[in-house]
Amino acid sequence: MVSKYASCIEACYACSTACDTCAGLCLKEGDVKMMSGCIALDLDCADLCRTAASLMARGSAFAGKFCQLCATVCDACADECGKHDMDHCKQCAAACRRCADACRSMMSVA
Repeated sequence: MVSKYASCIEACYACSTACDTCAGLCLKEGDVKMMSGCIALDLDCADLCRTAASLMARGSAFAGKFCQLCATVCDACADECGKHDMDHCKQCAAACRRCADACRSMMSVA
């Protein structure tokens, strides 16, 4: 079961790490208040990605539906991070887009 979802699980974990990193670095920016939307989405996305990976790893019947939500949140996080010029935001946005694509692909084989 896991091998079927291996690339999506990997993308989810990479995205959660990128989001956690982005949130931490956003907290160190000069205008943290301006970054509050980014931080909130980073944290939501990181949590959802880790949960999606766990559901896929154990072959949960809810993995497909959860990955659909994960893709939606990853898209939102990518859009928000894409508004900012910091390198960590750009890297996070890219990881979120890869994860959203992987989640959509996973749903087609689930």
